[in-house]
Amino acid sequence: MGSPFRGLSAFPLTPLRDDRVDEASFAGLVERAGAAGVDSITALGSTGSYAYLDADERERVVRIAVAHAGATPVLVGVGALRTSHVLRHVAAAEDAGAAGVLLAPMTYQPLTDDDVFELFRTVAERTELPIVVYDNPGTTRFRFTTELYGRIAQLPGIASIKIPGVPTEPFAARARVAEIRGAVPADVTIGVSGDAFAAEGLLAGCDAWYSVIAGTLPELALRLARAAQADDADAARAESARLAPLWDLFAAHGGSIRVVAAIAELLGLVPDRCLPLPIRGLTAEQRAEVARVAAALDLV
Repeated sequence: MGSPFRGLSAFPLTPLRDDRVDEASFAGLVERAGAAGVDSITALGSTGSYAYLDADERERVVRIAVAHAGATPVLVGVGALRTSHVLRHVAAAEDAGAAGVLLAPMTYQPLTDDDVFELFRTVAERTELPIVVYDNPGTTRFRFTTELYGRIAQLPGIASIKIPGVPTEPFAARARVAEIRGAVPADVTIGVSGDAFAAEGLLAGCDAWYSVIAGTLPELALRLARAAQADDADAARAESARLAPLWDLFAAHGGSIRVVAAIAELLGLVPDRCLPLPIRGLTAEQRAEVARVAAALDLV
């Protein structure tokens, strides 16, 4: 078993039915990813709707993930508005047997760089679990600087930086990854997110792909990831280009979660309307377009 902070990490949905976590459907998604051979499974990422679940729900989800992942290591999102709540989620991840935690600086009031640094310092002091720095400005509205990556990465226990995509031009992507690599210790991995950027990110030197689509369609994501890891640039880029209609749907609907939920519902992996309200998901017309794209790409 390799490092859970390298290769492909699958981010499954946390599906709801009648405003309760559908435990059976969630367990099925975890088992599906593990059986496909992903390198890790990240429960309670943004795709897993962690911010919409209470502490008891989150603790239960973590235990289900670890129980159904088999030999696949499980990372756990622990972000919350208050540091004391983050620490409770970290403790639950430890108790469940997680391999690491994923921490995003959630906020209502705007955070400063020093606020965020102190959050990571506090968590690093209170846990022996490895920590992934979760940079997701699309949801948190906090933007990390490269300098802040470097400050946080010096803390003990920081294992990986999850970056929000790379430039689409290969030279610029390599330059961006090199810039981050120069700011963080050599043992801290860099993981690309934003599935449309995965091929270029991996080819530019990212160590991991933290993937939305892998949580629902792990085999599809593995084809792209393994080609890039083998430095088969033509195959990786061709696969990403083939999936461009899917990436376009993500962009058209303000992110991936609504589209991925619609695909998982279409496949019967989760209940209909599985997202937590007030996220209503896609309209009937939009879902029909997702179904057309999915069929054209042989996703269903």
